[in-house]
Amino acid sequence: MSTQEHLQFYIDGQWVPPAVPRTLDVINPSTEEVAARISMGSAADVDAAVAAARRAFDGFSQTTRDERLALLDKVLAVYMRRIDEVAQTISLEMGAPLWLSRAAQATVGAGHLKQTLQVLREFEFESVRGTTGIVHEPVGVVGMITPWNWPINQIMCKVAPALAAGCTMVLKPSEIAPLNAILVAEILHEAGVPAGVFNLVNGDGPSVGEAMSVHPGIDMMTFTGSTRAGIAVAKASADTVKRVTQELGGKSANIVLDDADIEKAVTQGVNTCFTNSGQSCNAPTRMFVPRALHARAVAAAKAAAEGMKVGDALADTGAMHMGPVVSEAQFRKIQGLIEAGIAEGATLVAGGTGRPEGLARGYFVRPTVFADVRNDMTIAREEIFGPVLVILPYDTEEEAIAQANDTPYGLSGYVQSGSLERARRVASRLRTGMVHLNGAGPDFGAPFGGYKQSGTGREWGEHGFKEYLEVKAVMGYQPKQKAAA
Repeated sequence: MSTQEHLQFYIDGQWVPPAVPRTLDVINPSTEEVAARISMGSAADVDAAVAAARRAFDGFSQTTRDERLALLDKVLAVYMRRIDEVAQTISLEMGAPLWLSRAAQATVGAGHLKQTLQVLREFEFESVRGTTGIVHEPVGVVGMITPWNWPINQIMCKVAPALAAGCTMVLKPSEIAPLNAILVAEILHEAGVPAGVFNLVNGDGPSVGEAMSVHPGIDMMTFTGSTRAGIAVAKASADTVKRVTQELGGKSANIVLDDADIEKAVTQGVNTCFTNSGQSCNAPTRMFVPRALHARAVAAAKAAAEGMKVGDALADTGAMHMGPVVSEAQFRKIQGLIEAGIAEGATLVAGGTGRPEGLARGYFVRPTVFADVRNDMTIAREEIFGPVLVILPYDTEEEAIAQANDTPYGLSGYVQSGSLERARRVASRLRTGMVHLNGAGPDFGAPFGGYKQSGTGREWGEHGFKEYLEVKAVMGYQPKQKAAA
């Protein structure tokens, strides 16, 4: 496969060269070969992109609801025409297998566009309380930093509501998986998004991300990634008192209660944990099972993990399988954490260190399950971001809830029970921004985000849309009613 060249940035409606030439190779994680080469930006490129966004804001912020609905409809139409190209690109650059790219990675982009269209149609931008008008207006120029693990999901759940709100924006996608963002720029251009409304600058955190965070011309930063990097964005943004929303790390608990179908619940939990090679911030990576059912849970988890096929992300087999993790650095980090689990005395049930049998190249990790895990072990505390599940036995429901909450994270939670009422009761005790009951999937209209060190603010649906709006009070908006004679 020939190496793609993407050496320009999308600024003010056109593709332009970087201010200072510097390139980076994009690696195909299935083969460890160079798939593409991109340019890496600098503060000067950010300045140009912000200037374009500021110029465009005056006009775009004044567009009508109907004009923005028509624009988003065009974006959706162009996106759907190129959706298979998006799926292929994501599989190439970050390793999601094609079946997953088609079923989820690419389709979530369309899901967010459709949901945003619905929100925009129904949203009440103006209301009156007494004689005062309450008006919602676009926040301004938005800086967006997005990750590599669900790249289109994170781009579109920011770009779509920002467009709907009347904001302009500068996007820095992950430099590890930037090719899908280039497709987004092409799609938006073809759909007729006005020049300067959307701008794309590739680069890394220190060179581009920090320049965006400190920039006085950016009114809001929205960041998705690690908690460590999110803290850096918040600190860099503080001096200009810009709005910051963050969707950060997680170590989500999956509480299997004693009245659940243990084999079904555990198998489902393993498969959900290993989806996207475990590279999901909301993955159910800590499974709490009743001590009396621990042996059955371990047997079910072992069977599920050992039945998981692993292979090239671009292999169009038609069957579900797991691809590689995204990079050599990620591979090495996961290997080190598996070694820590073994060293600290957890029982290795399936998987372990090294690549799966028959795979000599590529960043493939063996689907791994640990049992007899304590909540103070490294593998129960740190976000592994790979296909590694830890099973923690508990004696009482209260103990399970307490241990589930004993983490600096609070993104998501999962509860499995034969009683919906009981599952709801446990869910109400979890200090997380989201809870999935009995295998319920995601909801594009529901707020996505977390408590504690899993972030601030929300994405998706109406809650995500509101993050891109300022609220203005206009006193005297309505005349006082004269008293009846």
